[in-house]
Amino acid sequence: MGSERRLRLFIYARIIVSFLFLAATLLLEFQDSSAQIERFQPGVIRLMAFSFVFSIISLLSLKKLRFTQFLTNLQVIWDLLFVTVLVLFTGGILSPYSFLYLLSILTAGMLLGRRQALYTASLCGILYGTFLDFQYFGYLSFIGLSQEDARQVGALRLFYTISFNFIAFGLTAFLTGLLAERARLSEEALQRSSIDYFELAQLNSAIVAHSESGLLTTTVTGRIRVFNPYSENIVGLSQSDVYDKPIESVFPLLTGAFDPDNISKNREFEYQAPGGTVMTLGYRVNPFKDSNGILTGYIVNFMDVTNIRRMEAALKKADRLSALGELSARMAHEIRNPLAALCGSVQLLSSGTDSQGHDARLLAIVAREAARLDALITEFLMYARPATPQLKRITLRSVIEEEIIFLAHDSKFANITLLNLVPESAEVTVDPNQLQQVIINLLQNAADAIPENGEIRIECNCSPISVILIITDNGIGMPEDAVRHMFEPFWTTKPAGTGLGLAICYRIIEAHGGSLLVESPPAGGCRFVITLPVL
Repeated sequence: MGSERRLRLFIYARIIVSFLFLAATLLLEFQDSSAQIERFQPGVIRLMAFSFVFSIISLLSLKKLRFTQFLTNLQVIWDLLFVTVLVLFTGGILSPYSFLYLLSILTAGMLLGRRQALYTASLCGILYGTFLDFQYFGYLSFIGLSQEDARQVGALRLFYTISFNFIAFGLTAFLTGLLAERARLSEEALQRSSIDYFELAQLNSAIVAHSESGLLTTTVTGRIRVFNPYSENIVGLSQSDVYDKPIESVFPLLTGAFDPDNISKNREFEYQAPGGTVMTLGYRVNPFKDSNGILTGYIVNFMDVTNIRRMEAALKKADRLSALGELSARMAHEIRNPLAALCGSVQLLSSGTDSQGHDARLLAIVAREAARLDALITEFLMYARPATPQLKRITLRSVIEEEIIFLAHDSKFANITLLNLVPESAEVTVDPNQLQQVIINLLQNAADAIPENGEIRIECNCSPISVILIITDNGIGMPEDAVRHMFEPFWTTKPAGTGLGLAICYRIIEAHGGSLLVESPPAGGCRFVITLPVL
């Protein structure tokens, strides 16, 4: 590409020079009518005109056919012929244009290289020396070159002229070739460097575009420049939407992120997505400088760590509940033994013949509360040590339909619409009885959260590794504190609740190798998400 560009520039230059030569020659013809001028003028004009036309044709051929090497050689040959004919037309040994041979050598060196420059210099010396000798011996009289002009110069001076020109041609070729070689090496090095920078820019763009985390850059004043696709997906805005905007206008909680105390530290902030979902984003700010070490901006790398934080919270809760479950199981057994003895004693007393009126009622109350306490301990043992699941392949939609039919007779669901949106193809391997217990409990909790008419949606998303069952209501929702303690035993917001229902659901799903999460968006409503592995 560099040689083609040089050739094009050379042709442009020759077009301009040919035009100027032609104009000057025509002007000279009108102003000077001497015999010497009249003798050579017509041939020079035709030569200049032909050179101009030849250059135009060469330029058009270069643009259309791109025969670069062939055209380059043709230009050098034409230059030699052009200069030789021009010198012959302008007096031979008396011509003032013999210096143009040097330009021909320069052209050959710049376009073709050192070796071709030496070849051209040798050919220039041969041509120039030959026609001067021919003129001296009178062999060129037929084209108008006078032998007397050469005789007046003298044989010795003619020899010096040829020798000095030959040496000048050689030195010009050597120097031009040397400079051309260095220019070529510099150009190749620059081209390699340019290619490397281009590849680096492409690689950098690809890394930024396909990064699995958010990446944005800002100016020193905090105005956004780069905004990669991950960031666009999180925020819902494109690069053009946020360009040159303050970072606080996109992430309000990042005010002060560029303080020296926050630089190069891992931090987190809460971000509410356009859909209303609250996300936890972890970020890190790093400054970047130019080649002179001057601060030019900041790189902010961030990532959605919401699921990671949820998993961490779930693991902490699982560890806490596991320890609590072990302790609870032992305590339940210890309480149940004296409770069984107490119940037996009360039954014996109440069956005696001497139990009268008021005493009988008191004994009945004791027996009823003892039975209630026994049921509570039984329920607590279900939480502390859930039964091993008896796994079976079931169709999820049919199980949901059975639960909806069962709950249709419950007055709690009289004004509530239950939508079963689970696809027919959704199947899962679970303990059917335990899953039914979980679904009934979650539906009843959803119904309790709906004060009047409402709707409960049951949906399912299937993937090759998991089945996700989602139960969503449009009730009043829950405060953040309730969401944090939802699955802890004996924690409840209901006046008559024991706080074990959801805790048992959590342990059942956990025993299946899945997870149970609850979400309550700020807009209201509640969503339980059951994730079960595909077995």
